[in-house]
Amino acid sequence: MEPALTQLAKLTASETHRLDRAIVAISVNPELGTEVPGTLLCDYVDEIDSVRVIYYVTALGSITIVAYVEA
Repeated sequence: MEPALTQLAKLTASETHRLDRAIVAISVNPELGTEVPGTLLCDYVDEIDSVRVIYYVTALGSITIVAYVEA
């Protein structure tokens, strides 16, 4: 958890806003991303905001997210 908090602290306000938009989109429609073959992961790319999110939707509907924000 600590590395994630450190990474979040390094994001600019603009990067945080862009990432938030992608996370909201996924939370509203978890099927937005494409399945990563051979895994349970989904890959969502927002080319307008330069954000990539790899996520996993659990059987109970929870979403676990790893995100990448391009400069």
